[in-house]
Amino acid sequence: RMGSLPSDASGPQQHPEVELILVKDQNGVQYTSTSIIPTPGLRAGLQGTAPEDDRETWGKKIDFLLSVIGFAVDLANVWRFPYLCYKNGGGAFLIPYTLFLVIAGMPLFYMELALGQYHREGAATVWKICPFFKGVGYAVIIIALYVGFYYNVIIAWSLYYLFSSMTSELPWLTCDNYWNSPNCTSHKKHTLYNRTYLFIKRRVLHLHESGGIHDLGPPRWDLTLCLLAVVIILYFSLWKGVKSSGKVVYITATMPYIVLFVLLIRGATLKGSMKGITAYLSIDINKLKNLEVWTDAATQIFYSLGAGFGVLIAFSSYNKFNNNCYRDAILTSTVNCVTSFFSGFAIFSVLGYMAEKRGVDIKDVATDGPGLVFIIYPEAISTLPGSTFWAIVFFIMLVTLGLDSSMGGMEAVITGLSDDYKILKRNRKTFTFIIAFGTFFICLLCVTNGGMYVVTLLDKYAAGTAILFAVLIEAIGVAWFYGVDRFSEDIERMMGFKPGLYWRLCWKFVSPAFLLFVVIASTLTSSGLKYNDYVFPDWSNHLGWMVALSSMMFVPCYAIYKFLTVPGTLKEVRMKVLQNVEK
Repeated sequence: RMGSLPSDASGPQQHPEVELILVKDQNGVQYTSTSIIPTPGLRAGLQGTAPEDDRETWGKKIDFLLSVIGFAVDLANVWRFPYLCYKNGGGAFLIPYTLFLVIAGMPLFYMELALGQYHREGAATVWKICPFFKGVGYAVIIIALYVGFYYNVIIAWSLYYLFSSMTSELPWLTCDNYWNSPNCTSHKKHTLYNRTYLFIKRRVLHLHESGGIHDLGPPRWDLTLCLLAVVIILYFSLWKGVKSSGKVVYITATMPYIVLFVLLIRGATLKGSMKGITAYLSIDINKLKNLEVWTDAATQIFYSLGAGFGVLIAFSSYNKFNNNCYRDAILTSTVNCVTSFFSGFAIFSVLGYMAEKRGVDIKDVATDGPGLVFIIYPEAISTLPGSTFWAIVFFIMLVTLGLDSSMGGMEAVITGLSDDYKILKRNRKTFTFIIAFGTFFICLLCVTNGGMYVVTLLDKYAAGTAILFAVLIEAIGVAWFYGVDRFSEDIERMMGFKPGLYWRLCWKFVSPAFLLFVVIASTLTSSGLKYNDYVFPDWSNHLGWMVALSSMMFVPCYAIYKFLTVPGTLKEVRMKVLQNVEK
């Protein structure tokens, strides 16, 4: 092992290091200098430094932290967690949620940050540690690309709402608009959100002009322009690498916190707000007997932290070699979860106000997903004094929440592929342009009359079972094939201390078991595609599974390819593709 080389190696004693490099070349495996040459003065318990290379680094530590927080804190923190907490026993839901955060969420988060920082590679080339698993890297890059196809469209909707709010009277306030149907009303309880629902259905999406996913129609020019604006922002945020994106997050990562705080203060002053907050936090321990509550907590932790999309590996690969990624993992994952909890107060204080105003129960106004932020919240805002201001503030928050998460996903794709193909790295600006605008043209399917159906399909299949499968294989690859002990030694070289027994046990046993549980639970609870009352045809479900398999197939296909193409006897091939030659 590299760690066994003497710390005072000098002069002739340096030859074993050279021989190590030659052995690697003869075995047909290429490694960067970062992972081969030990630093002078490195010994057990002493922090090392990486050799100089030409990889760029973050301008400041805060750039990295804000980028990770900005990626992890996304729209789901606002539109999913508060509702899950309310639905699954209020404060009692925090028990499984916190448990899964500690035993699985944080360990996976820490693992990916350490993996990227030590090897200074993207999601694909980081698998030089165990070439057999490189297909996992390609799988997560493809998944990150797929997510961008519909996530950017949701940001475009937010941008459309933002522009629509810049009027003296919010457009969804009355029924006097040309897009309203004859039965538009804002008074009956059973049509509580009739105006805002009609606005998004008939004015924004034009869903009434589509007969289903088989009848998409042309792209809407107004949504197309909003989508183009999103893509242009993403391109100029990413074209110069982390030097440019690290500055953009000063706005996109901090703005949501400012807005959430302002909305919470305003919400707390509204009549009925305490009714909503009480419903949000009311503790029902009996709910914990329900398996669905534990499944919701597990899946929410996994998707909320964003492990497995290749983003954390890409971001940390631009860190300095001896950066304390352990502290970063604890800090950023905690901030993400606290944000989810905090956002619930801003959401439910307003939902309590709505329930009070309409004379209905909280359960009649509480929901999750796009319906919360594009139908219910705009309806609540429209009844407030100064509604235009509050609408603009709210949709600025949605746009910024989405942008830095989308930036993270696109950076994972760019870093992952450019580290693997050096010609792409040399032409970063051109490659970023191709990725950004290639995404734009595919996104046009999602801004058609029936685009909502495409978004629903991609949301369910592009990053559902596929990402769970990929991260399960990643966790097994690192913990069982590369080895927890060797991984711990890598961390010691960076930071001067080994991870404790708790982390090593989580990586080897608890995290893979957790991921297996989530994979099984999501598969068992999976159902056919549905949007409101529209049930998707069978062929669309088959198409969805083809989308999912198109990324998952990289794992077995690359493994087979590696076995067939590496020269040598069966035993030699197994050693080369399953084990790092440093062993």
